[in-house]
Amino acid sequence: MGKNSWKEFSWKWSKALLLAGLITVLLRNFIFIPMTIEGSSMIPTFQQDDQIIVKTIYDIERFDLVVFHDSSNRTLVKRVIGLPGEKIQYENDQLYVNDKKFEEKFLDNDLVNNAGGIWTSDFTLEELTGTQVVPEDEYFVLGDNRRSSNDSRYFGSIPVESIVGETSFIYYPFHRMKNVQ
Repeated sequence: MGKNSWKEFSWKWSKALLLAGLITVLLRNFIFIPMTIEGSSMIPTFQQDDQIIVKTIYDIERFDLVVFHDSSNRTLVKRVIGLPGEKIQYENDQLYVNDKKFEEKFLDNDLVNNAGGIWTSDFTLEELTGTQVVPEDEYFVLGDNRRSSNDSRYFGSIPVESIVGETSFIYYPFHRMKNVQ
């Protein structure tokens, strides 16, 4: 390899490595953010110290798992139960949205099935927040571990601008690596 071809070769590889590094930084910091679960409010979906990927490009639908900042700037993960403009109610452990029954398949697990008694206490959105429907540009969220979750039942619906992203993938610990619903 001559002197010029070595310089050319080095320059091509340098550009490729620089581009790969730039793409990695952009993806890591702006599109896919790693995060560690703290607390027990999302058990069994997420366990303490699970490491998850948060997608910052998202389209929120019912039952999505969202990451957001609460009013004290803590980062929380909860499940979207109510969308803007919807009436939310629980009666006899059953979710009703706009007076229509909704099944929560993610609650069909050993923790809930073996717990005995009511998993989600009865409430209406109006009893909790004084409003009949979830306000525009806000979401009503609950933890999957309903008996041990600080969620919209306590702090109200969350504004869309507080949402960091959506998550559905545990990447560590490796034995728990999976997509979650």
